[in-house]
Amino acid sequence: MEDRLSRVFAALADPIRRDMVARLASGDATVNELAQPYAVTVQAVSKHLKVLEDAGLVSRGRQAQRRPAHLEAEVFDLMTKWIERYRREAEQRYQRLDAVLAELAGATGPDARDERTGEAS
Repeated sequence: MEDRLSRVFAALADPIRRDMVARLASGDATVNELAQPYAVTVQAVSKHLKVLEDAGLVSRGRQAQRRPAHLEAEVFDLMTKWIERYRREAEQRYQRLDAVLAELAGATGPDARDERTGEAS
C-alpha cells in the first residue's frame, strides 16, 4: 500500500497533473481535450497521463477511435484513509498538549501556591 501511495503522491506533485485530475473529475476526456488549456505539446500531456495511469489514478478506455482517460476515484479513498490516520494522530497529540498547557496554566494561576513556602504567589 505504501508504495502505491508514494506513486500517487508523486504523480500529484505536478500542478499540470493535479489540474488534469480535477478536470477528469467532471468526466472523461481525450489527450487532445486535456491538452487544450496548456502551453505544452500533446506528447507532454500523454506523458503526464502515463504517470497518472502508472499511479492508478487514471485508466484509458477505447471508444471507436477515441481513447478517453477516466479518473479512478477509488484511489482517493486510499489517500483519504492514509491522511485521516495521521490527522487523528495529530489531533491526539494536540489534545495531550492542551491538557499539559491547561495543567501548567492552573499551576501558575492566581491561586497557585509556592511549593517551598506554601504561600500564594
